[in-house]
Amino acid sequence: MTVHYEIVEHVAQVTIDRPELLNAVDQATEDEMQRIWREIERRSDIWCVVLTGAGERCFSSGADVQEAVKSGRSGFEYWSMEREGGFGGIATRLTLNVPVIARVNGGAYGGGFEMVLGADIVVAADHAKFGLTEPRLGFLPLDGGMVMLPRLIPAKHAMGMLMTGRRVTADELAGFGLINEVVPMAELDDAVTRWVDQIKLCSPRSIRAIKQVVRNTSHLAPHTAMGQRLPALMDSLNGPDGDEGSRAFVEKRT
Repeated sequence: MTVHYEIVEHVAQVTIDRPELLNAVDQATEDEMQRIWREIERRSDIWCVVLTGAGERCFSSGADVQEAVKSGRSGFEYWSMEREGGFGGIATRLTLNVPVIARVNGGAYGGGFEMVLGADIVVAADHAKFGLTEPRLGFLPLDGGMVMLPRLIPAKHAMGMLMTGRRVTADELAGFGLINEVVPMAELDDAVTRWVDQIKLCSPRSIRAIKQVVRNTSHLAPHTAMGQRLPALMDSLNGPDGDEGSRAFVEKRT
């Protein structure tokens, strides 16, 4: 399998496993990732997702260019293909209400960087580099890069990256506000675990509601956004977690 997927203590671990090809995503890998995201969406026992690549060299180099060349598809044909949720099924996905942590173990380029843009929390090894390098090959960051990056970091930094295809360091990207934590590779797993543990301290219903509201209302004026009766929000408001949380606080169990 090119993607390893397992669930341990309510945490889904999704690992792109093609290290010999810098974890490039071919069509079979894309299809499997789409299947995994759809399964996670259907399940209520998954509270968090950790997305990473195998090895220490690369998170993902993006699309498998060799496969793309062999397919003979034009850029327009690729752009016209329906890809749910952008690159890897996660770059622009709006239907997933579970928090996704990108465990960036190395370079994230092209579609690999687009997957990072689709994560909610980014923890990166200090040797990792990032870039939307498609223009240097005559391509375009079609699967989320062009539309997501300017929404997530200051416009001038985004345009500087998009219009040069340059690679930036983890520290530089953290300075832009896109990375939550940068650590040495030896400390990466511990750092990710800390984030996971903090998420698991919260009500899963609350977290789902927060993500759904943020992802689906960020384009609205605040007063309009606050009035949206989104399904996960209503489930959280009508669920038992708030009552239990209040009792636990009063009884000093929290």
